[in-house]
Amino acid sequence: MKQATTFFRQPRNLARTLCGVLGITGTLGLGNALADNFTAPEILIGSTQGFLEFKVEDYLKNSAIEARYEIEVARLDPRLRLAQCDKDLTQSLESPSQPVGRVTVQVRCDGSSPWTVYIPAQVRLFRQVVVTTQPLKRDHIVEAADISLAERDIGPLTQGYLTDPERALGQKLKRPTTNDQILAPVFLEQAAVIHKGDQVVIRAQTSTVNVVMPGEALADGVPGEQIRVRNLRSQRIIRAQVLEAGSVQVNL
Repeated sequence: MKQATTFFRQPRNLARTLCGVLGITGTLGLGNALADNFTAPEILIGSTQGFLEFKVEDYLKNSAIEARYEIEVARLDPRLRLAQCDKDLTQSLESPSQPVGRVTVQVRCDGSSPWTVYIPAQVRLFRQVVVTTQPLKRDHIVEAADISLAERDIGPLTQGYLTDPERALGQKLKRPTTNDQILAPVFLEQAAVIHKGDQVVIRAQTSTVNVVMPGEALADGVPGEQIRVRNLRSQRIIRAQVLEAGSVQVNL
């Protein structure tokens, strides 16, 4: 079972502005002690915490994600006075659609004295992601020694991330990276397996004929790409599809 921890931060706003920040429909009392007929802020925080734990667990299960999470619910002003609810409180995720990053939870009372409060929180999901082990230059081909796995909060990673180092190996960097940098997929592109001037085997095949001839690549190419190739027997220049290192194919 994933562990969830709750942290509290100090309120940043005065009582008169808290309603606007949190979207509260209710009143703020000026007394320090909470009367029995008011809902204590601790109840709202606990309600939000429990709801988010459920939502995060459900999200991880449905997404088949292995992650550690932390939930931080905003601390409410202790002078907040919302009527004690004579029904069970209801919660819903106001924004965003997934319980990751900065979230807002709507806590609502549908009892005889209804009210609604919007409580901000932070959900951090920590996963093992691919990071660099040293500064790397643009056009560098990623090797095993260049990368490792490290735990990071994936919420802020808007450019994406990799959890499988194999997906980075053999790829070419589109930009330089620093040490311990998260290797986002947008940083990578498939490296050429054939380079200009390489000697290649040209394969031409039909249902009845299989022809193999020597050739010379006139451009770099990645698997699946069409490049110009010189047929060394006829000296004709043709276009062929890159199959793998040293091998191209033409369609007859």
